[in-house]
Amino acid sequence: MKLTVIIVNYNVRHFLEQCLISVFQAIEDIDGEIIVVDNNSADGSCSMITSNFPEVKLICNKSNLGFSKANNQAFKIASGEYILLLNPDTVVEEETFHECIRFMNTTKDAGAAGVKMIDGKGKFLPESKRALPTPLTAFYKIFGLNLLFPRSKYFNRYYLGHLSENEIHKIDVLTGAFMFIRKEALDKAGLFDEDYFMYGEDIDLSYRLMKVGYNNYYLPEPSIIHYKGESTRRTEFNFTKHFYKSMLIFVKKHFGNKKIAPLIWIINIAIFLRAGLSFFKKILRYSLLPVADWTMLFLVYRPIIRLWELIRYDGVYNYPDTLKNFIIPGYVSIWIISIILWKGYRLPVRLSNLLKGLLTGIVATFIIYAVLPSGLRFSRALLIMGSAASLVVIPLSRYLFSLAGFLRLPGSASKPKKVLLISSLAEYNRILEIIEKSLVKYRCVGRVKIDEEDCPAQSLGNIEQLKEIVRVNGPDEIIFGSEALHSSQIIRTMKMLSGTNVEFKIAHTGSEFVIGSSSKFHQGEIYSISLTGKSKF
Repeated sequence: MKLTVIIVNYNVRHFLEQCLISVFQAIEDIDGEIIVVDNNSADGSCSMITSNFPEVKLICNKSNLGFSKANNQAFKIASGEYILLLNPDTVVEEETFHECIRFMNTTKDAGAAGVKMIDGKGKFLPESKRALPTPLTAFYKIFGLNLLFPRSKYFNRYYLGHLSENEIHKIDVLTGAFMFIRKEALDKAGLFDEDYFMYGEDIDLSYRLMKVGYNNYYLPEPSIIHYKGESTRRTEFNFTKHFYKSMLIFVKKHFGNKKIAPLIWIINIAIFLRAGLSFFKKILRYSLLPVADWTMLFLVYRPIIRLWELIRYDGVYNYPDTLKNFIIPGYVSIWIISIILWKGYRLPVRLSNLLKGLLTGIVATFIIYAVLPSGLRFSRALLIMGSAASLVVIPLSRYLFSLAGFLRLPGSASKPKKVLLISSLAEYNRILEIIEKSLVKYRCVGRVKIDEEDCPAQSLGNIEQLKEIVRVNGPDEIIFGSEALHSSQIIRTMKMLSGTNVEFKIAHTGSEFVIGSSSKFHQGEIYSISLTGKSKF
């Protein structure tokens, strides 16, 4: 057997289905097999494979064994001369496997090869080619010097920034998202080190392949889509912790001596700092709205106090600083705490929870006012006017924030997404039906035809005019219909438009969903007629 494709899956059913469709197209005339190891997914992945892809050899684990152990399960039953490790959140071109096999057949020193990867917006992913995380290389990456000097041979050695992404190169490290391995080399180097649960195992295996006499290669063609982050759901902190701990395992294993002690200390400091930054960002995100409310209400009280002094005391400054600096801030703080307890700041903001919290806080302040010593009960009228003002200011601020796009209110109108379809005429109607039934707000700006014999009156133009069509119509999203488009055409088009701000999704023939992921920092989106609305997962 020529090729074994191994995919480890965990809760990304729809991305996996899209991946398998492209894999079957690429392996169609190759003597090969596909093995999927599922790490106890709870999204119906196993049943989907059994129903839709019965040819796949499926291993369904009863727990999440991690990336290394799951791949090793498949390694042990693989029959191919070459083995491809492939993430489920990828799409390969039709010629991907052929081109990799041709390269490996003619490059006898190649132990493994990787390819150019692009993300869901068509942008090159720098982890397509990497160097070993030596102490100095790791130091530069940890402290972001690689971002300051992206083309530097020294400061961005981790991502080999000095090497062109459009040329073949010998490199140190391949990514586990796409790792095309010679079985003979794998037998000599050994399987994945199971000390790595997630991240780092690909670095370790790449290094061991070189230690047994093979080279690793980066190939600029073919290209694949890698919806980075979908196969390993992550928060920024969890990713940082697992990534750097994996780096520590590697460094200790392969460079373990006293000289690296400072690096180990630096990596632990980096994990601590990233954790602190992640926590601070979370606190900041959740505190912005309460702080804004507190500030608004406190500032609203100032003119109310002055107005009452004009009405009641003929403009004479009557109230002491105690009222302005302690009592009023206390009232406002009680209102904000009450809104928090009523979950009035949970997004999307519900005005009912907001008003319940505010009214509860107002009642609480009147009760507190009643039991305060007489020397601190300055004016019931001020409390009434401030309470009335808060019932106007807070809901009004939510409406204004919603209009400005800073937050979303339930039922509030959102701007329809402008969608451009690149598909055949028959597929055009099917894709629109999927979007319509998924309840996504959209406005279709038109269709780009693929076949020259297609009716020109029912399209904006052909695919050769795509750049101009995008410039004129300004779509937010492009959806590719795969019935008349090869994966290679889709990937080529995404790379061509990578400089724009357009998002991309793919609708595969026979599937009842449209799927894509625009960024490694955000989860993917799916439009599906089997769901009641747009889902993110």
